[in-house]
Amino acid sequence: MSRLFTGTSGFAYPAWKPDFYPQKLPAKGFLGHYATRLNSVEINYTFRQLPKAATLENWVAQTPVSFVFACKAHQRITHFNRLKESEFDEIFFKALEPLRASRRLGPVLFQLPPNLKADVPLLAAFLAKLPDDIRITFEFRNASWLVDETYRLLERHGVALCLAESEKLEVPKVITAGFVYSRLRKDDYTPEERREIGVRAKEQLTAGRDVYAFFKHEETPAGAWYAEELLAGQSS
Repeated sequence: MSRLFTGTSGFAYPAWKPDFYPQKLPAKGFLGHYATRLNSVEINYTFRQLPKAATLENWVAQTPVSFVFACKAHQRITHFNRLKESEFDEIFFKALEPLRASRRLGPVLFQLPPNLKADVPLLAAFLAKLPDDIRITFEFRNASWLVDETYRLLERHGVALCLAESEKLEVPKVITAGFVYSRLRKDDYTPEERREIGVRAKEQLTAGRDVYAFFKHEETPAGAWYAEELLAGQSS
């Protein structure tokens, strides 16, 4: 049965007090409270550093078995090595093992730099070496990638095109995998826009695809509220 996983990009925001987190809740209790209201979170700090096993094990212990963590791939892979083969690729995935072993690892997001133009042979070689038991999504930020050749390659490997909103680039809503991954990056969404997001999610769920949808974090917990609303709408 297909499932909706939704939340925000990150959870450790003291500014969300007292509207989302209780005023007296210590920072170490943020994730546990977050997980009582939402069922997934996108982790951005894995973009800059390798997570410690103890940290991930603690996250698993604080959250229910149905909660999943989507992790952004390290910048050394996407921005420094620019998808060229490196021993670090294996090191990165090994660092995620506590989540993987506990079945709490959601998709891994590879966010490419805007100045990395389309190179299909490079992408093909990279995809061929990825673990086949982890869901992968690619966020392209250069328009040259947004062509049929790229989509067909993603389809062959079961990799999702990340449906990311951006003021600089419009990503077509092309489905290339058995799941959908959306990054909802606007600061605010009107009630009508939120209804449209819900309708699209329901269509994909009905088609048998899991849906991962992450709202942008801000100084207010609006994104978390939007995610709660989306989750409630699909279960009603």
